[in-house]
Amino acid sequence: MKKVSLSGSLRESVGKKSTKKLRKEEKVPCVIYGKGEQIQFSVSEKEVGKLVWSPNVYNFIIDIDGKEHSAVIQDLQFHPVSDRLLHVDFFEITEDKPFKVALPVEPVGAAPGVVKGGKLTINRRKLNVKGLIKDLPETIKIDITGLDVADTLKVSELAAESDLTFLDPASDVVVAVKSSRKMVDVEEENAEE
Repeated sequence: MKKVSLSGSLRESVGKKSTKKLRKEEKVPCVIYGKGEQIQFSVSEKEVGKLVWSPNVYNFIIDIDGKEHSAVIQDLQFHPVSDRLLHVDFFEITEDKPFKVALPVEPVGAAPGVVKGGKLTINRRKLNVKGLIKDLPETIKIDITGLDVADTLKVSELAAESDLTFLDPASDVVVAVKSSRKMVDVEEENAEE
């Protein structure tokens, strides 16, 4: 998992007025929890914004007034109209305690069904897993070299890297190769001949 540094400053007050003032200064109110008491702080909207819109999952090393915390994003709140980032919840992690996180899916290889004209569909862009920070990869690589037309790969068929545990239902389809309209037209033409 990629590590990213982020600097924040403690919040003196936690009411509506102070939150509005923070947002006018282009800062995002944040909270970190999971190990002891909650810490209310703020970070630069530009600094955290570019990382939030990325499909990657990061291990944030957050420096809050000289004290470092290792955390992952637990929840995000956006403005319903402008999509501006309003609030970030961080979950503090430790080296020896497993935690839950959603990791992006990355298909690897070339599926024979796609070569024949089928279409690869990714039904689950992220998978929920549980594990230690040292065991978490940047992405969950899925080998699609054995998929022909109408084949699927379910969560139960995935090989867990190291000591990861998949939390999604075992029957969920992650990737599939479907027949495309072009492929159906070619099959019909061949049948007519």
